[in-house]
Amino acid sequence: MDALHPRLLVTRFAECFTFYAAVLPDLIGANLIKGTPAGPYANWDVDNQAVLVLFDRAAMAEVAGTTALPPQPAPSQDAVMFVCRVKDVDAALNLCVQHGATTVTAPTNREQWGPNLRTAHLRDPDGTLIELQSY
Repeated sequence: MDALHPRLLVTRFAECFTFYAAVLPDLIGANLIKGTPAGPYANWDVDNQAVLVLFDRAAMAEVAGTTALPPQPAPSQDAVMFVCRVKDVDAALNLCVQHGATTVTAPTNREQWGPNLRTAHLRDPDGTLIELQSY
């Protein structure tokens, strides 16, 4: 049985699919279980447990009855962040940037957050905030 896992509702499904398909195997050992760039759904697992699901935002709006609402909120602070524990934050950030991510913060030691904690922050092609961390 899958535990809780993030399901990202994305507007740029094909770009996000391509990004995550390229980086998740190396970042966290995730394998694509279902989905293609055509969407509207894709999921990746680690050890038969879901770790990330992508779902087309417009398809979910149809299910939720919110198609009349704007697809993008007004600019605001982030409400969610996808966090990946990795072996090497610097190498993981480089991998993500090579596949279309945008750097938000460079790799930084954050001892005030935890012993030996190192992080970098980036955005996927749809703008979702991602934290890469090692400790």
